Amino acid sequence: MITDREKILAIVDNDCLTPSDAIILLEGDGFDRFRQAVSLYKQGMAPKIVFSGNIVDYDYGSYPFSEILPLMLKEGMPEQDIIHEDKSLNTREQAVEVVRMAQEYGWKKLILVASHEHQYRAYLTFLREVLDTKSGITLYNAPARNLKWFEDKGWGTRFNRLQAEIDRIERYSAMGHLATAEEVIDYQKWKETQLSR
Repeated sequence: MITDREKILAIVDNDCLTPSDAIILLEGDGFDRFRQAVSLYKQGMAPKIVFSGNIVDYDYGSYPFSEILPLMLKEGMPEQDIIHEDKSLNTREQAVEVVRMAQEYGWKKLILVASHEHQYRAYLTFLREVLDTKSGITLYNAPARNLKWFEDKGWGTRFNRLQAEIDRIERYSAMGHLATAEEVIDYQKWKETQLSR
């Protein structure tokens, strides 16, 4: 029998995607996420990219916005279409700050970009905030792809970090910080009804 965890993985890995108000690029994993966000922007999936996070920890792959921005500009991103959310220091704070920002700007659809092994926890964290604030925001998953599982860039391999992410999902779920499997499924059903509108 398929587990709740497997259902969540399948939904996150195979999410529908539609043009949105902003692409949310989560800080972390060195330089391996920004290209996905820029690619989505160039495809016309959203008019803005929000770089979310303000922690500098090179040993963990958290590079500052000041080092990512020039690379985004080099890829052809207009600087006026990039926003730095600079208050958050972890995934939960990113969710709080981004949802607050979305409400402030009137954004209703957000595309979430993390690395594939982090996308599951990131989505559950953001969905918890969306549901708790009753913001009516639609979240779409677009994790960075074509990333090596066994390459170690100094902060561990993605293969090993996947287990750490699953452990965090268990820990943070027990604390009530993440959406539940039932909520993910119900939200996905609702989200898919919005696609035909």
